[in-house]
Amino acid sequence: MNLLEEEDPFHNAGGTGRTMTKKNRPQHNRAFLITIAWTLGLLFLGSVVHATESSLACPDWPTCFGTLMPEMTGGVFWEHLHRLVAGGLLLFFLGATYLTARETPRFLWVRWAALVGVVLLVVQAVLGGVTVLLKLPDAVSSSHLGLAFIFLGLATVLGVVSSPAWDQGLGPAQDVRRPLRRGGIAAAGLVLTQSLVGAAVRHMDAGLACPDVPLCLGQWIPPFQHHLVVLHFSHRILGLAVLAVVLWVGHTAFWKSASRSLRALGLVAAGTAASQVLLGFLSVYYFLAVIPVSLHTLLAATLLTVLVALTTLTWAPGPDDSGETRQPEASSIPDSAGG
Repeated sequence: MNLLEEEDPFHNAGGTGRTMTKKNRPQHNRAFLITIAWTLGLLFLGSVVHATESSLACPDWPTCFGTLMPEMTGGVFWEHLHRLVAGGLLLFFLGATYLTARETPRFLWVRWAALVGVVLLVVQAVLGGVTVLLKLPDAVSSSHLGLAFIFLGLATVLGVVSSPAWDQGLGPAQDVRRPLRRGGIAAAGLVLTQSLVGAAVRHMDAGLACPDVPLCLGQWIPPFQHHLVVLHFSHRILGLAVLAVVLWVGHTAFWKSASRSLRALGLVAAGTAASQVLLGFLSVYYFLAVIPVSLHTLLAATLLTVLVALTTLTWAPGPDDSGETRQPEASSIPDSAGG
């Protein structure tokens, strides 16, 4: 079945009949791309905050020691910098949402999805405050990271579908479209799950429950007599599962897709997943040193971004499509972000 005959939220619902090019790249697309980079930097900074044990350097919220501009030294520097960057992201994405409303996006649901992103950021900010005020409860801290990954995925979708190159044959051929899409969804879901488990490992101080690598307590399968060992070992097993699925997706995208963008994303995904496993081992080997632990979180977020971008492109017109996006009936076009 041709992709353009399927009911999906990626049909052109803008009603403009025009194709965007790089010369008239919309401002909201630039804003979404900046948002992705900004969020990746914020996640890295948040990991540095935890790795340096600076999470409670500012014991109050939203101020820090009763002021919005504390002395930026020691742990306060990292914690308050993280707050400032997070606040900047919220303000910037509000601007991106305004641009989306002012301009005519390719898909009308992008406007609603941007509003959902604003809500996610507000909830994320509140969760950050609750984390501080309740002294880092494990469930809230892990949810804080998980919501950040969900927002990153949403921003990535918006950045991809609003690209001027969307209609230029970036999608895969019909015969590989469905398996690549399903594999990409599975891989992205596994990365998100793995990241949530990793957040639990970090916030429950289970990072050194298995102090040796690649073994765990001197065995390939350790004795499951303590819940922290079970949690840490589960994180390792999930990491290998992520690597296997991502390698399959990368192989499929690189060897079976005629799209150069998909081939590049497949290669980057495979390399990032392999590097992520290596950094996980290095984090344990160097006893949770700041640099490998922080890069471990950054690569997890980067891998999710790459997989979401790759999966989203499976809805884009491919090289064997007609080259023109069919205009669906107006009654079949949903105006909600859910499509």
